[in-house]
Amino acid sequence: MFASPDALSAWLKSTAAEFEDRIDELDGLDAAIGDGDHGTNMARGMATAATIVPGPNTTTREYLNQVGMALVSSVGGASGPLYGTFFLRVGQLWQSPHTVSSLWQALKAGRDGIASRGRAKAGDKTMLDALCPAVDVLEHAAMERDEEASTSLARAAAAARAGAEATRDMLARRGRAAHYGERSIGHLDPGAVSMAMILDSASRHL
Repeated sequence: MFASPDALSAWLKSTAAEFEDRIDELDGLDAAIGDGDHGTNMARGMATAATIVPGPNTTTREYLNQVGMALVSSVGGASGPLYGTFFLRVGQLWQSPHTVSSLWQALKAGRDGIASRGRAKAGDKTMLDALCPAVDVLEHAAMERDEEASTSLARAAAAARAGAEATRDMLARRGRAAHYGERSIGHLDPGAVSMAMILDSASRHL
């Protein structure tokens, strides 16, 4: 599977459009356990990232670095640095054409970057609860070496969606949601939903 900077740009434009369409949904999720602006912030950040046009000599690493920096500067709250770190780390290891193994390594680097910067882990009711299951799927597929990258990425996206849904029953231990204590149980984590959206879009466009 080839994922040149132009292909990545097309993916991010589609992802930005989806975030724009789901602003109210994501803001509503965030209003229950946060500031109520996650959808607005992510839509703005992804729209900014989508305006970046890769030049003829731009590498995928350079392009994703630009995307990461755009998210850091344009997404408010904690999400900007976290998603910015994700794209920066993924870009460092992204390969084109990519394989199951390279996808695993790139997303693993993004996961580790978020975990380090946010001082969070799976089960804390954060975006990692969507990303970690996706990385686990890719790791297993890379070890088995028995399917195409597109199939593995689709399964990883499905795991991310399931992981995001599982945050509904979790107690928040990081971020503003943690201040809600037991009241955070029963609500989806908006960051996990956003991460699942990004991975689902990737599975359909890359």
